This record gives sequence, C-alpha cells and structure tokens, in this order.
Amino acid sequence: MAILSLTSPPQGYFIDELDIGMSAAFARRIGEADVVQFAEMSGDDNPVHLDEAYARATPFGGRIVHGILSAGLISAAIAGKLPGSGTIYLKQSLKFCAPVRIGDVVEARVTVAEIIAERNRVVLTTVCRVGDTVVIDGDALVQPPRRPLRN
Repeated sequence: MAILSLTSPPQGYFIDELDIGMSAAFARRIGEADVVQFAEMSGDDNPVHLDEAYARATPFGGRIVHGILSAGLISAAIAGKLPGSGTIYLKQSLKFCAPVRIGDVVEARVTVAEIIAERNRVVLTTVCRVGDTVVIDGDALVQPPRRPLRN
C-alpha cells in the first residue's frame, strides 16, 4: 500500500497510474474562525456550533464543528492529492461517527478501493479521524483526470 507524498502530479493521477490501496491524507486544525466563517457562508447557524451555553446543555456537552465542514477536508485530499488536480467529484456517502471539537486536528484519508477503468471512475474509502477516533466514515466515487489525446 502506497502512502502518497504531499502533492499529486500537476495534472493529478491518471486512471492507469492508480492502484488499489493507494492512500493519501490531508489534515487541518479547525479553529474558532473556521466555524464562524462556515456558519456565515453556509447559513448554518445552529447554536450547537456557535453558542457554548446552549451546546453545554446538549448531549455533546459543548460546541462542535459543523459535520460538513470536517467532511470538506475529504475534498481537499481528493483534489489536492489522490487522484489530485483535475479530479471530478461525483458522489459521496458520509456517516458521522463522533463530534469534532473546535481546536481538533482532523485528518481526512482517502484510499483507492476500486478502479473502474472502462468508465474512468475510482471508488475511494474516505475516513476522517481526530487522533485515533473515526469521526466520519464513507466512500466517494470520483473521475480522475483524463490523459490528453495525442495528435
């Protein structure tokens, strides 16, 4: 199983360059400003994300990061690393397993699970973790960049 470097080739990986088990990750600490900006941009101003007093009274016992903000790191791993630049995101399933707290470092890892060469499609397992805790589990269907036709 290959763990990819920080960046994919400039054009991303073509379908014939991918192997089952190839994996890449993108990590980021999610801070207060990220949560506030995401709430403003998305319109999701649920107080469980923004109001500590309210959130303390929920089963989470405090504020949590928007789930879809954390899931967005999967897109960064796909577009920036595997298959990389030029990849088209077609489908994503997500299961939210545990909350992400402000200040947590979330690592999104994508792994090639299936290659559908005749359709230029790749199925990726997608997992976000905070430390050893899986916070999001799922899979994605993507279309890697096509190799340019030669004249």
